Amino acid sequence: MGQLNNNLRIGLPSKGRLSELSGELLSQAGLNFRRQNRGLFAKVKGLPIDLIFLRTDDIPTLVAEGAIDMGFTGSDLVEEANANVNTRMRLGVGRCRLAICIPDDSPIKSAMDLDGKRIATSFPNITKAYLGQHNALAHLVSLSGSVEVMIQLGVADAIVDLVETGSTLAANRLRIMDEIGSYETVLIQNDRCRDSETADRVVRRLEGVVIARDYSLLEYNIPADKLQDAEGITPGFNSPTIGTLEDAQWRSVRVMVRSDEVIDVMEKLERLGASAIFQTTISNCRL
Repeated sequence: MGQLNNNLRIGLPSKGRLSELSGELLSQAGLNFRRQNRGLFAKVKGLPIDLIFLRTDDIPTLVAEGAIDMGFTGSDLVEEANANVNTRMRLGVGRCRLAICIPDDSPIKSAMDLDGKRIATSFPNITKAYLGQHNALAHLVSLSGSVEVMIQLGVADAIVDLVETGSTLAANRLRIMDEIGSYETVLIQNDRCRDSETADRVVRRLEGVVIARDYSLLEYNIPADKLQDAEGITPGFNSPTIGTLEDAQWRSVRVMVRSDEVIDVMEKLERLGASAIFQTTISNCRL
């Protein structure tokens, strides 16, 4: 840390999928940097920001301790570390679930049945809190790596692990007994930030990227007498942009629509009499 100054310090995961996701987000937000030879430090071009590449599960603690000001990590790791940090943004990527998983043929049916059992997990604090809510006391086997095979090895009767698609569970003949929580990638910050103004600037830039991922720009032409009905279908983020065409009986409309609703909206507009309906991807925005 001796080579760093009083620039804003942001921690990024040093490797893995979370490292890729956070790097992509920064790049799309115009926060450009070059990491040389998997080095530990990098500078953001044109801004007073130093990036530090760290173990993902160390980032919540280092933000809480003030060694770094902000960091990209999983909300599951923030909860597990019980870190005193503020979640500035939920980034909408890296979504996963933390679940109690047991063998397909296990007689365990509820949290109470875990009393006296052995549970392997990389999340002992979250697991202990869950068991406490159900008045169950289990022997926790804390591991830092993969836990799916621990039941087959005779180490545990159940595991608590992150679940994405469930394919790994099926391969190990496991099933979910209960879900503890849902998590995603977050940007966290402490209360002793070296440069709050730059931190807010980073958040605004990232918000532009994250929000843009959820919306598309829809353009279409609509008969003037159907405009009010069309506005009911596409009210826009605040309101649609309305333009006139050479034919006075028609209007042009530009509006933001949630990307997961575009197809349904296009069908409704077509039935209403709209034409020349186009969807455009938004890569960044400010709202």
